[in-house]
Amino acid sequence: MNVTKNVFYVGVNDKEIDLFEGQYVVPNGMAYNSYVIMDEKIAVMDTVDARFTHEWLDNVQTVLAGRAPDYLIVQHMEPDHSANVMQFMKTFPNAKIVASQKAFPMMQNFFGTDFADRRIAVGDGDTLSLGGRTLTFVTAPMVHWPEVIVTYDSADKILFSADGFGKFGALDVEEDWACEARRYYFGIVGKYGAQVQALLKKAAGLDIQIICPLHGPVLTENLGYYLNLYNVWSSYQPEEEGIMIAYTSVYGNTKKAVELLAEKLKEGGCPKVVVNDLARCDMAEAVEDAFRYSKLVLATTTYNAEIFPFMHTFIDHLTERNYQNRTVALIENGSWAPVATKVMRSMLEKSKNLTFTETAVTIRSALSEESKESLAALATELCREYVARGKTANKNDLSALNSIGYGLYVVTCNDGKKDNGLIVNTVTQVTSQPNRIAVTINKENYSHHVIKQTGVMNVNCLTVEAPFKVFEAFGFVSGRNVDKFKDCTPFRTENGLVLLPRYVNAVISLKVENYVDMGTHGMFVCAVTEMRVLSDKESMTYAYYHANVKPKPDTQKKGYVCNICGYVYEGESLPEDFVCPLCKHGAADFSPIGG
Repeated sequence: MNVTKNVFYVGVNDKEIDLFEGQYVVPNGMAYNSYVIMDEKIAVMDTVDARFTHEWLDNVQTVLAGRAPDYLIVQHMEPDHSANVMQFMKTFPNAKIVASQKAFPMMQNFFGTDFADRRIAVGDGDTLSLGGRTLTFVTAPMVHWPEVIVTYDSADKILFSADGFGKFGALDVEEDWACEARRYYFGIVGKYGAQVQALLKKAAGLDIQIICPLHGPVLTENLGYYLNLYNVWSSYQPEEEGIMIAYTSVYGNTKKAVELLAEKLKEGGCPKVVVNDLARCDMAEAVEDAFRYSKLVLATTTYNAEIFPFMHTFIDHLTERNYQNRTVALIENGSWAPVATKVMRSMLEKSKNLTFTETAVTIRSALSEESKESLAALATELCREYVARGKTANKNDLSALNSIGYGLYVVTCNDGKKDNGLIVNTVTQVTSQPNRIAVTINKENYSHHVIKQTGVMNVNCLTVEAPFKVFEAFGFVSGRNVDKFKDCTPFRTENGLVLLPRYVNAVISLKVENYVDMGTHGMFVCAVTEMRVLSDKESMTYAYYHANVKPKPDTQKKGYVCNICGYVYEGESLPEDFVCPLCKHGAADFSPIGG
């Protein structure tokens, strides 16, 4: 298969395998990918599993058409990719091995030799010329072994991504990429989110048109979709709004409770409810669902003064993969001494940024009126934000005003053609009878122009869960030039404006009544037309953003950092008339780096 004119696919499909890495069910088999780059010199990218030696070598030699390869590039030493290194070196005795320094001791372990006389060790940024093209190597330690490198071919703009962007399944099977790639990622790579984030930052500086992974299809279109999913997965953020229920049940009573809860969650407006019986489902699928959705319910029995084994295993899978940034609810069942909630909470202490529901449900053997009421209360708590987004929302909830402080907000508006939003930190309730709120916006911002014309806006009150990407999206680019809601179908309030789907505890719809010109800024004094509370999560304050969200500047650089948005001006001195290109604040709001 031609990847490009000079790059060829020579991998194999494995239809015999039932368990990948001895634990992951792969009903559609696996692909072990290998590539040949033909130039003045020839490089072969990785080998395949030991069971396919001759099929792979046949593929390689067919592409070579009588020529001899100069290099074998070993990006990853797991045996499904490196098993034929020795066979390759015997077949092509003049070839050299290119790999990271850490790969060669692994070759010694696997093959009894580290190929000392035929090796080239490469590190971050090292290059290899093949004549008409140059390969650049990027280290990717712990994605997901310590020796991993990825390779960039600048001629065809290809990223050879090792296990990154891989998936389960042979290449001759038609199936959804995201489902099997997600299960593959969280099962195999999920623990190493920080390392994947580091690799994505390196990759962001490359012009990538094609991704060639070691498992799964070659990716040639819509690469932003795949890169965005990897960013979401590796930053441990929910991919979709919804609730996953994982349960175990001995005699069926806990199952009945779960079924009742699932019904009430759907009635409460939850956009997606997924239920997994941990004793019967594919454990890897359950782990995938836990990371996919924004909320998790765990329901199990007390068992030998502990919890049921399948639930114990499931929680272990989550914590060892750094499960975090989710809302979690707990349901326990016990006939005489229920301790399951205590045990589950203790196990989840290893996870960061989990918000436990106030409602916890205890079932004594079978469902009772009391436990049914607790399940109803839990459903109400879990669905509060979903209700607030829908038609049945309380649209005059005065407690929405409690979310206003010296915090950070996303103000949304619409110019008649597209939605827009920007970060503001000046939202103030100025009177309570009648309710009046003042919002101050820099005149240079496109939203100021739009709101002055339309007279309506929404104030979305951010929570402390909001990651830096929210501030990048709504604070660092202009809505005149960028459609900030291009790739999503947002929720809307009665005025037709956007209600953010995540990281918001309240939204307040406003209609402009007065405008005060304040020089560089304009103050909109507004009447409140609608108020919705989505959650009780803590509001994002200005101080919290600076302490915990905004990236810290590189103190090795000389320059000045914007105290508002974090933009770095590099140079010995900052011009007095300098204006931040991102947030439009002047030189007075900059501080020396390290000062």
